[in-house]
Amino acid sequence: MAEKQSYSVARKSFFGLFLTTIMLFLLSWLFVSTGRPRSFDRKSLPTLILPTVFQSSNGLSRTILASNETKRDGGGKEEAQGFLDKDGAMPCNGTVKEPLKIFMYDLDPEFHFRLLNWKPQGGRVWPDIRTEIPRYPGGLNLQHSVEYWLTLDLLASEISDNPNNRVVIRVQNSSEADLIFVPFFSSLSYNRFSKARRHRKRSRNKVLQAKLVKFVTAQKEWKMSGGRDHIILAHHPNSMLYARMQLWPAVFILADFGRYPFYIANVDKDVIAPYRHMVRNYVNDSSDFDSRQTLLFFQGSIYRKDGGYARQELFYLLKDEKDVHFSFGSLKKDGVNKASRGMHSSKFCLNIAGDTPSSNRLFDAIASHCVPVIISDDIELPYEDVLDYSEFCVFVRTSEAIKEKFLINLIRSISKKEWTQMWEKLKEVEPLFEYQYPAKDGNAVQMIWKELARKVPGVKMKINKSRRFSSTQEDGGLRSIRAPNNYW
Repeated sequence: MAEKQSYSVARKSFFGLFLTTIMLFLLSWLFVSTGRPRSFDRKSLPTLILPTVFQSSNGLSRTILASNETKRDGGGKEEAQGFLDKDGAMPCNGTVKEPLKIFMYDLDPEFHFRLLNWKPQGGRVWPDIRTEIPRYPGGLNLQHSVEYWLTLDLLASEISDNPNNRVVIRVQNSSEADLIFVPFFSSLSYNRFSKARRHRKRSRNKVLQAKLVKFVTAQKEWKMSGGRDHIILAHHPNSMLYARMQLWPAVFILADFGRYPFYIANVDKDVIAPYRHMVRNYVNDSSDFDSRQTLLFFQGSIYRKDGGYARQELFYLLKDEKDVHFSFGSLKKDGVNKASRGMHSSKFCLNIAGDTPSSNRLFDAIASHCVPVIISDDIELPYEDVLDYSEFCVFVRTSEAIKEKFLINLIRSISKKEWTQMWEKLKEVEPLFEYQYPAKDGNAVQMIWKELARKVPGVKMKINKSRRFSSTQEDGGLRSIRAPNNYW
């Protein structure tokens, strides 16, 4: 017993001596020989970059970078570095003037415009869009046509009269580029060529994906970055089904993450792009709360697999409500026109998860100025880093929505004033989701480029970090270094 007590006292004494030594060391560091504390120079710290949010003229929140350093002009005015343009004024629209620089591979036309039945002549890779613009097929194909609009916009940047005023420009030297664009019309390839022809083991879509992977991964640009700065278009949930597992380091442009493992696609790495809406725009909308007779509208597939069980549950809960339209619908038998008329005359439009978390129904509602009611717990939304969807959408958790009377009571509780505010906001944000060629200021094409531009710093950081232990300078050249197998 005495032996244990002696051991305990010795341990405490040793611990006390250790603390005293540490304290003396810290005090000796803090004081110089004169006895004064060491001075602390703030200039020795790296310049701090602060994200600053301000409201632009169109009401959207914009984020710009501001330095903690300031400088004074001749009159003594302070200018926050990073805030101001060359004339000393804050940009009123919150946008960066420097265009995004994109290097686009000259892929064989079989990957893009030949899928639209364009026939290249004389070894040309691209159509001359000044004289011919291949038409994208209609119907459901249009939902996922983002690949087409972005490619056209890049080609247009080469013939622009004033390229410096553009959001994006195509560069011919990859070393000058911020990102690398891979122009494969993957959604169209899936929609049109995913079934194998008779006597063939693989579909044309699968063959194209295999050829794409082989080509892209062999390029020096891919090898230099590990693919992290490449842009891969895979907007249809089933597109790039085989290639995605090999090209996953790239930035994907997607509709949602419903059919992707988190390590393959996620909101930090990738970009969510809007669907191209199917219903017609509500031009010169003069409706109001009272003139829209239907309270709540849904038309589409009711019985869905995966996360779409809520559609069936809500159908049985809402089908007998007098001012609710909840019915099956499709593109057939004038389905688009029926949906347009229904949405244009409704106050609220349901957007319920189906086979995947997203659908074009949300963007149909926006084009119709029908306040979206989103019931999809895992949905990711375009431009949500700069756009507050709660200003023009109603979000309801699935577990709450399928409770008896919960959803209908919630919708009925929204006042005329609240609805009108959301309706006005819908009309304001509608252009952000429109695809056109030529691209209009602030449309979906430009918003996607801006979203990609905001990814660039993170992409560069990942590339730089990946090079920490990959090479070292020796005898004027780079020599590859690999960690031993048991290092990690």
